[in-house]
Amino acid sequence: MPAAKDLKTLIVDDQRSVRAMIRSCLQGIGITQVIEAEDGVQALDLLSTSPRHLIISDLNMPHLDGLGLLRAVRQNPETAKTAFIMLSGHADTELVRKAVELGVNNYIVKPFTVESLHRKITAVFGQLT
Repeated sequence: MPAAKDLKTLIVDDQRSVRAMIRSCLQGIGITQVIEAEDGVQALDLLSTSPRHLIISDLNMPHLDGLGLLRAVRQNPETAKTAFIMLSGHADTELVRKAVELGVNNYIVKPFTVESLHRKITAVFGQLT
């Protein structure tokens, strides 16, 4: 069981308000080591210097979307095992299937609650302490 306070997390979303909401949700469950990126390109830059245990990424973003980011993360030996939760504004079964093919660990549809995000993280890591 990992300690929530030790879980290094990267939030990737092009909307500042969504990043702030996710950060607040994470803080509510004890995850405080959080960095943010506005898109997949910036996320990859951050990951190269600041490894993370968990990436929570939006699907639709400019420059490099969530599927492109997931693909790049899984192809890089340094980040291939990083847990990845995809966020989307809709539950498109084709996009979910594609994300699963690329190795997503979990998927959550917006809007979501602290409890639903916590359940998704727990499904990936087990109960946090």
